Amino acid sequence: GPCRRRRGHGTCLGRGSAGATLTHPRAPKGNPGFEPRNPSFVLRCRRAWPGCSRHYRAVLCSELKQPLAIEEVAPRPVGPHEVRVDVHFSGVKFADILVCRGQYQEKPRLPFIPGVEFSGIVLETGRDVHTVKEGDRVIGLRRLNCMAGECIIDHKALWQIPEGISFREAAVLPASYNTAILALEHRARTQPGLAWEGRIVVVGFAGGTIASVPANLLLLKNISAMGIFGVRYQGQNFPVFSRALSSAIQYCLEGRIHPYIGAVFKLEEVNDAFLYVINRTSMGKVLLSLK
Repeated sequence: GPCRRRRGHGTCLGRGSAGATLTHPRAPKGNPGFEPRNPSFVLRCRRAWPGCSRHYRAVLCSELKQPLAIEEVAPRPVGPHEVRVDVHFSGVKFADILVCRGQYQEKPRLPFIPGVEFSGIVLETGRDVHTVKEGDRVIGLRRLNCMAGECIIDHKALWQIPEGISFREAAVLPASYNTAILALEHRARTQPGLAWEGRIVVVGFAGGTIASVPANLLLLKNISAMGIFGVRYQGQNFPVFSRALSSAIQYCLEGRIHPYIGAVFKLEEVNDAFLYVINRTSMGKVLLSLK
């Protein structure tokens, strides 16, 4: 059936029809991985399952190394330990781009909704959830499905946003600052004046490559090298993971960290947002806004 039109979002057409086009004035150019065949971004909407009366918009990766589409999908019921969240902002990470190119170590089955972090408001909770309630402001972190109007997530993967922190600021914390705190406080155990027997921590490869550390450097300077893959702690050592994210929230509340947001794109501008990161245009965190 036809999907509902939203002002400023183009014309939504039924399945099999040509989509309307939108062009973002800041759209970067020159990357074949996400440059649409038509240089304008194509917004396509459809109903995902027949018989559902309520739908929400989501980014859909249905083919690797191709432009992402905006689809309307139907919500599923929440499980006993799950929470449905109305997403306000979703972070854009370099890892999201790698996943949609098939170049990440984890390769989800197509089609999938990308995105690993969000901020939003609790809409509904499962019968066994007692940690959050409807109306609570929360941030969440999961492997996929966060670049969408709604996200269903296990209640243990949610943290409440205190008063004094905005949805925009909070959306930066789950992946970036949590990983930084895990790297500095848990893995490197940094201390003032640390030099002798120091530590090199390999955090990621947002620059496109993983840094190489010559073994002779470790020997001559009596230092150690270690890695940090932050999201693995969520499954392997959840208490450490949760403590780091709680610290990030507290540091932000106390003004010890000031999340810098370099750009905010609308959901339908997701291809522009990816190009913005790919072309090294971004400074600070890039977010998708769903409101």
